[in-house]
Amino acid sequence: MRPVWFAAGVVSVGLGVVGVVLPFLPTTPFMILAAACFARSSPRLHDWLWHHRVFGPAIRDWRRHGAIPKVAKRASVLAMGAAFGLSLLLALPWPALLAQGVVLVGMGSWILTRPDPPVVE
Repeated sequence: MRPVWFAAGVVSVGLGVVGVVLPFLPTTPFMILAAACFARSSPRLHDWLWHHRVFGPAIRDWRRHGAIPKVAKRASVLAMGAAFGLSLLLALPWPALLAQGVVLVGMGSWILTRPDPPVVE
């Protein structure tokens, strides 16, 4: 199973990197997923992500507290709203809009109900 976990980690990092430049693709969830995959396949890459200057804090907050920072919550909900707005502009069929709306409301609600990370003084 190690090669499968490793491949999933590499794909997750790739999608996370693409998400840095594409506003509709979230970076943080893919990096958290990559860290989980590398924890099962590559301790070296897991440690690299865990200690990464940009991605490490979000990964550690999620692993330790199940927490998502407020700025990430806002960015996620804004990206979801923008994606839905684009779907409206493209005049997608109403069943597709309904399905997308249900999924986005569900995911947005879940994200917004995650705790904030503890304040480090």
